[in-house]
Amino acid sequence: MALAARLNNLGTETAFAVSQAAAEWGAQGNRIYPFHLGDINLPTPANIVEAMNAAISDGKTGYCPAAGIAPLREALAANIGADRGMELTAANIVVQPGGKPVITKFIQTLMNPGDGVLYPNPGYPIYESQVEYFGGRPLPYRYHETDTGFGIDLDQLRALAASGATAIIYNNLQNPLGCESSLAEMQAIADIAIEHDLWVLSDEAYFEMRYSGTSTSIASLPGMAERTVILYTFSKKFAMTGWRLGCAVAPVPVAEMIAKLNTNDESCTTHFVQAAGVEAIAHPEGAAPMLAELQRRRDAAVDGLATIDGITCATPEATFYLFPNVTAVMSRMGFADVSDFATAALQNTGVSFCTRQHFGRPQVDEVEQYIRLAYSGISVDDIAEGLDRLAAWTTTGGAA
Repeated sequence: MALAARLNNLGTETAFAVSQAAAEWGAQGNRIYPFHLGDINLPTPANIVEAMNAAISDGKTGYCPAAGIAPLREALAANIGADRGMELTAANIVVQPGGKPVITKFIQTLMNPGDGVLYPNPGYPIYESQVEYFGGRPLPYRYHETDTGFGIDLDQLRALAASGATAIIYNNLQNPLGCESSLAEMQAIADIAIEHDLWVLSDEAYFEMRYSGTSTSIASLPGMAERTVILYTFSKKFAMTGWRLGCAVAPVPVAEMIAKLNTNDESCTTHFVQAAGVEAIAHPEGAAPMLAELQRRRDAAVDGLATIDGITCATPEATFYLFPNVTAVMSRMGFADVSDFATAALQNTGVSFCTRQHFGRPQVDEVEQYIRLAYSGISVDDIAEGLDRLAAWTTTGGAA
């Protein structure tokens, strides 16, 4: 029996393969320092859990509207609109089982087979996977390293947009790079979208996960609200990764089509989870201590990397990722392949991390080598201990 041919175009979230390798190494009795998976090992605030339990007790366990329950859509419209300086109503909100479905439904709604879609590379691998799965023409755009992090190669982006693109996926406060656009860079992207009449998916999963400064949504810039779909999720701010709750924020005609896809795909997002979402928005106080803890972890990770000769890393003010340049340390240790470097690091130190290769196919002219460290699932003490071990190994070890 043959499987559908389109499955050959379906990628995956390759960080989970790193997780499996780490688990197998740990099962052999080895100590693991898990920097690989961007999950959060902090508990969901208690008031949210209590609201869910109360909703279950109240019988909110059946079907509910495909677009989401009215109290949650109204709360999201008010909250997201206020944070981004936008006028939104419940009609702009379509509740989803997490943020990830917004990617798929944006593509299904606004991309025809053969259409070009711009997306970040390095970037979240599901962008590339879904564009190719639904028959789009992948147009990955690159970043360049700067003194303060990473910036988008706007010249390349302009050239790709002129090649017949239909849409652009834009992830400010970016996974895996941890970087954010300046207002000038964001405006340049908006100008490109308007000039070439592009739909925009603004992935704002980390909009509120920042340690200083204020986030800006590209949807709030002039001429952008009518062409932009925002991806919003409860996963990061409220440590609700496994709850699967988010929403698409879209122009009403697009929102209506996404709601129709909801009916076809999952009927609705779990009713009692949505009730918990209402509580999270109404009483978000539990988010602040988690953000403070993540900042402590960021600082510990940056400090630990700074002790390693041949590794350079900017200090991002948002997300919970670091994307260090390891070109020099790999060269000094005799590694040519960053995947070999990662495997050796795991087996010699227990430190487990993703590499640049896990975030889209490398572009042909890339020469620098990078790894990604997620510090959302590892304590400050373990961060320090793991990076101490990595530092010691880079001093005394080398490629086999």
